Amino acid sequence: MKAFTLSIGALVAALSLTYGLAVASASSSSTATGTKVGVADSNLGRILVDKRGRTLYLFARDTHGKSTCSGACAGYWPALTTKGKPSAISGARRALLGTTRRNDGRLQVTYHGHPLYRFSGDVRAGQTTGEGLTDFGGGWWAVSPAGNKIVKSGIGGPGY
Repeated sequence: MKAFTLSIGALVAALSLTYGLAVASASSSSTATGTKVGVADSNLGRILVDKRGRTLYLFARDTHGKSTCSGACAGYWPALTTKGKPSAISGARRALLGTTRRNDGRLQVTYHGHPLYRFSGDVRAGQTTGEGLTDFGGGWWAVSPAGNKIVKSGIGGPGY
């Protein structure tokens, strides 16, 4: 009986140590890394893109660097979020990158003060099908490397 108790004690200690090491390893290997923002050529000219080449948009209703897109809006227009400091790649300007805290507590990437979004209708890199839409009460525009909205010729509407 004493040997059985010692065996269970040793097993519990070994499992505790294994769990502790796994948690420590997970936290050190999943350090907060920043989302990457770059620039790519498109049918709209040079635009901001995420690391997978998907177009990034600004929402004309956002003010003072804060997102006004949540709930159903965020389902169609997912916020570009980050767990660390965002980084500029491929022509994006690091000085224009920042973050804002969303209502759900996550950090959203901003560029030239504009919260950034992807469009759920853009399923491949290089698509710009969200350009000029007026979903959820405001205009959606691809973003230039300078941080301004890009308005496709022939499309007007509200915006910055």
